[in-house]
Amino acid sequence: MSDILEKAAEVLNEKLSGGDFDASAKFAIADQGSIVLDASGARVSDDDADVTLSADADTFEQILSGELNPTGAFMSGKLSVDGDMGIAMKLASVLA
Repeated sequence: MSDILEKAAEVLNEKLSGGDFDASAKFAIADQGSIVLDASGARVSDDDADVTLSADADTFEQILSGELNPTGAFMSGKLSVDGDMGIAMKLASVLA
């Protein structure tokens, strides 16, 4: 299991704490694996989710650090979304 994924799950859990994200989302990170977020938090997993956001590791790290806005990443083609766009937008506002 990738250290990058474990650290990313920790960061996502911090960002989600106190938030009300009640759906499920998956970050599919190229050549690394996947992280699933739901009401119980973030974990390294490849479970099915309401929406899947796919990006390379560099883009994902920039989104997590706040250097790159998730919406901007999507608009520039660095982040692809498959599934419920409303959930993706809700997640973007939680991560911002």
